[in-house]
Amino acid sequence: MAKGVALVTGGGRRIGAEITTSLIADGWYVLVHVRSSQKEASVLLESKKKPSGGAAGEVIVADLATDEGLAHLIEQTHAALKGQNADGLGVLVHNASIYKSKAYESVSLDELRLNTRIHLEVPFMLTQALVPVLKAVNGCVIGMIDTSLGRSWEGLSHYTSTKAGLRQLMMNLAGDLAPEVRVNCIAPGAIMAAPWEAEHFASVIERVPLGRGGSPQDVAKALMFLVQSEYLSGQVINVDGGWSVAP
Repeated sequence: MAKGVALVTGGGRRIGAEITTSLIADGWYVLVHVRSSQKEASVLLESKKKPSGGAAGEVIVADLATDEGLAHLIEQTHAALKGQNADGLGVLVHNASIYKSKAYESVSLDELRLNTRIHLEVPFMLTQALVPVLKAVNGCVIGMIDTSLGRSWEGLSHYTSTKAGLRQLMMNLAGDLAPEVRVNCIAPGAIMAAPWEAEHFASVIERVPLGRGGSPQDVAKALMFLVQSEYLSGQVINVDGGWSVAP
């Protein structure tokens, strides 16, 4: 174990899988949390085994929509740290997310609560539970937010408002957990279009100064920069091709 142990929620596919891959390449043993993408995560870790045959990480299956699932993730994280003889947790990435469009008038209280649960409550309680092991090795926490702050996105009020809550939580924790733990955010822009947003995605690309969409690798590179930058805390990196400053 060259670097230490990292935990990535929602780390089995899409951007999460690229984050997992980059952390492994940098020498981290990665705990890959998944809810339904266990197969994809297992295949990924199998492909990243060390030349000696040693594991590059392990998969933790947990439904974070339930208190039992969150408790299981916390328990399994501590068990993995013990199994790896690790002094603490070096990296915690809050990547698990829900992203579904729905007209504001039709969003139910249960749907709002689920978005709040995944985007705000889980990062709050998971970080809180892992503070001792993060502080033990001067670890870092990274919240995956988005570029919606200050914008009105049709059909996404339940998503954008709770992601804004995650941003503010990370900013607060940058102060609350200093100086032992660094806390930052990454805000991806037009990276991967959901199946239902092809038209909106194309319209965003037209306004991106760099004239193209990004890739999961672009997000992972920004994350690795934050992991490796020991004097950065309380920052937000917009991985959006300049869209955040476009007129």
